[in-house]
Amino acid sequence: MKTKKVPLRMCTGCGEMFDKRTLVRVVKSPDGEISLDLTGKKSGRGAYVCKNPQCLKMARKKKAFERAFSMPISQEVYDLMEEEMENAQ
Repeated sequence: MKTKKVPLRMCTGCGEMFDKRTLVRVVKSPDGEISLDLTGKKSGRGAYVCKNPQCLKMARKKKAFERAFSMPISQEVYDLMEEEMENAQ
């Protein structure tokens, strides 16, 4: 019997590899809107971050999402993502 391969993704904040299901997906929709994807099913380009708000702050400081999505991201979007992440916990 074959064992299933566990998909790993890198956190954009701390840079560590984790199981895909333990991370939060940040998605850029086809129309260019950036949002948190807590279900992991939204369409668009995705980047992953730990559920730890500190990792989101590190990704914000390193401008990791700007590089991942090749576009500038406003401070309001980051504030909204931080608020959503804190409410989800």
